Amino acid sequence: MQASTKVHAEEPKSAAWKKPFGLILKLALLLYAVFTLYPLYWLIISAFKSNQEFFNRPYAWPLQWQLNNITRAWDLGDMGRAMFNSTVVTITSVILTVVLGTLAAYALSRFQFKFSGAVKGLFLLGMLIPIHSTLVPLFIFMNKIGMLDTYWSLILPYTAFELSIAIFLSIAYMASIPKEVEEAAMIDGNGWWGVFGRIIFPLCLPVIATVTILAFLRFWNDFSFALVFINSQALKTLPLSLSLFSDGFGTDYALTMGAMFIAVIPTIVIYLIFQEQIMKGMVAGSVKG
Repeated sequence: MQASTKVHAEEPKSAAWKKPFGLILKLALLLYAVFTLYPLYWLIISAFKSNQEFFNRPYAWPLQWQLNNITRAWDLGDMGRAMFNSTVVTITSVILTVVLGTLAAYALSRFQFKFSGAVKGLFLLGMLIPIHSTLVPLFIFMNKIGMLDTYWSLILPYTAFELSIAIFLSIAYMASIPKEVEEAAMIDGNGWWGVFGRIIFPLCLPVIATVTILAFLRFWNDFSFALVFINSQALKTLPLSLSLFSDGFGTDYALTMGAMFIAVIPTIVIYLIFQEQIMKGMVAGSVKG
């Protein structure tokens, strides 16, 4: 009887200790979120300021909202064409990355062959290569095969360098899928392609969402590859169009911020669409990896 009373007496103390700790943790996370989102807030308010107000009142709300910054940036930077180019390159690269990455991960995670460990290590090694160190050899190679100034000069390198992280995350996630699910599907008459297309691929949607958003952000915001491999004005991507508002004599910050505001909208929309699946994919991959 006394032991039971002692246990019940200790429980409120534990609960009382957890409440302030939980409150402090929530406040810390809220503060971190504010610091993280502040650059986006600053970009939005700066996109609607004049150049004079941008320098005189950099952190305050605009006294007069300059809505024409957005329209002028769109027209002068030919951002409609640039956004179309970025969309074509990014979507094609993402699709290739997801399809090839999940297929390779399925083969490496489900089939055991002689050099499977070496192949996994090779893909893992690809994550350690600084991608910008390959710009010169890639430029020479593409120049010899006549691929410069085309969409494929960006799509192929983007896909190649993103495959390593896509395969790594997909292998970790597929390890959480029971093999009994595949065996049941094969008993029902499915072949390997049927098992992958009807069972594995739908079950991998969380990690596919994670790979999609990581790849999208990398491809959409890339500047160096587009600068080196693209010379035609008609093929310039969105990051290249942002550089048009700055030259050797000065920078039009009002138009630059307006253009950056336009460029950041698709990334926010994509993240909001896939945020739930992204969290599931990252957590599952981390547990099994």
